[in-house]
Amino acid sequence: MKLLQLVRAFVKNLPAMLLALILAMMVWISAVTSSDPTQEQAFPRPIPLQVVGQDPALILVSDLPDNVSLVLSAPKSIWERLISEQNTVRAVIDLGGLSSGKHEVQIQIQVRVQPVKIVSYSPQTLTVVLEELAARTFPIHLVERNEPAIGFEASRPQLSQSTALVSGPRSIVDRVKEVRAVLDYASATQDIKQTIPLLALDANGLRLEGLTISPDQVSVSVRVSQRGGYRNVVVKVMPVGQVASGYRLTNISVFPPTVTVFSSDPKLVENLPGYIETSPLDLSGAKDDFDVNLALNLPSGVQIVGEPTVTVQVGIAAIESSLTLTNMSVQIIGLEPGLKAEVSPERVDVVLSGPLPILERLALSEVRVIVDMSGERAGKYQREPKVVYDYPDLRVEAILPSTVEVTVTAITRATALPAP
Repeated sequence: MKLLQLVRAFVKNLPAMLLALILAMMVWISAVTSSDPTQEQAFPRPIPLQVVGQDPALILVSDLPDNVSLVLSAPKSIWERLISEQNTVRAVIDLGGLSSGKHEVQIQIQVRVQPVKIVSYSPQTLTVVLEELAARTFPIHLVERNEPAIGFEASRPQLSQSTALVSGPRSIVDRVKEVRAVLDYASATQDIKQTIPLLALDANGLRLEGLTISPDQVSVSVRVSQRGGYRNVVVKVMPVGQVASGYRLTNISVFPPTVTVFSSDPKLVENLPGYIETSPLDLSGAKDDFDVNLALNLPSGVQIVGEPTVTVQVGIAAIESSLTLTNMSVQIIGLEPGLKAEVSPERVDVVLSGPLPILERLALSEVRVIVDMSGERAGKYQREPKVVYDYPDLRVEAILPSTVEVTVTAITRATALPAP
């Protein structure tokens, strides 16, 4: 009887109890909302789009957006965590189970911190195209452009690798007709060692994009040597006369400093001293810089490859003072044991400038002209001499010629025979 009375009392008071509970919850929600209000705003960082589940035998050929823009609604405290922590929001497209072809794929937004409401995001769906991944091996075709310098010839190029693997979408790989490397000789006068990128080309010679070439470059080496009957020689300017009183010679430069000569008789070229003289350069009474074209004095039967003249630039300035030391002997230093050297020309002219008192007391024995051949082996070299002296206020204005030819050879020792 008492239990029945209790049940009747509970049923009678249930509406009031429910009303009280609802009011309590409203008060609690109001209190929570006032202390931690909900905010709706765009996510402040770009959200990279990630691709998952792709079949390794397929390749994605369509362009995808780099980022997804997103608007979220969340309490202020949750926003603070979303912004301060890393990788709280991800944008993913799942390509699992998709075959080759064109597909419409939904972008999935994953939020690691809750509670959060996704208000909107863009884009929401993407059109993706998957193709079968293909790979083919092609021989590397080397294309040679231009020629070595006149009087030089190139040996057969040597490649570090003869084939390359091309991989990518089958529709593009099937269009590849050639893997090409381009070597430009560009008037080379020295051996060539280059690393050249590889290009995948179609039947029209157009470059194909979206492919991977392995390796993507090849090393090429070519030996470049001078032909018989040709030779590079130094140009030696032959100055005569003196500049005007109160002026000094600051520079004599010749362009080009070396020229290529040719003869149908190779011995004529071999017997040259390593330089060719210009016609006389008249400095008489000169007071200012000037340029002049001078002819070259060539032996009979020898001719210049290219222009028969050279341009000489002469620099002249008012004194300080200058001094021309003529017929200075060129000394070779640093030669390895067992080697000897011959220099051509053996003597050069040196133009020094500086304070007049120093020049007046300068002795020839205090000036040396040297060529350092340290570490060099037998062969022919063209080097720029260096003038050595102990006067820091002096300057070298010119060395004539500015380049000399040094021939390094091995010393031959005669073998002594036993006495009978």
